[in-house]
Amino acid sequence: MTQRLSISATVFFVLALILGLYFAFAAVQGPSGILRRIQIEAETAELSQERDQLRSQVEQMQNLTHRLSDDYLDLDLLDERAREVLGLLRPDEIILR
Repeated sequence: MTQRLSISATVFFVLALILGLYFAFAAVQGPSGILRRIQIEAETAELSQERDQLRSQVEQMQNLTHRLSDDYLDLDLLDERAREVLGLLRPDEIILR
């Protein structure tokens, strides 16, 4: 004799299977899923690198600003910036690019 599952047991197992598949899919693909977490971690690393580059640029600009301030004037830097901005040269200079 073969035993068959009752209709209610069959419905229960089908619903359990569907719920299990849904939760497995949500764990992988959902807004808080594994794939989203990997994507967020990659974006975090990329943004951290960009932040570090911007901090470096800010430090360089602060250094240049300080060196051109009234309190501390770097004449060589002032000369370099004036030449670059105004495009001026001394008669004995040669430009290499």
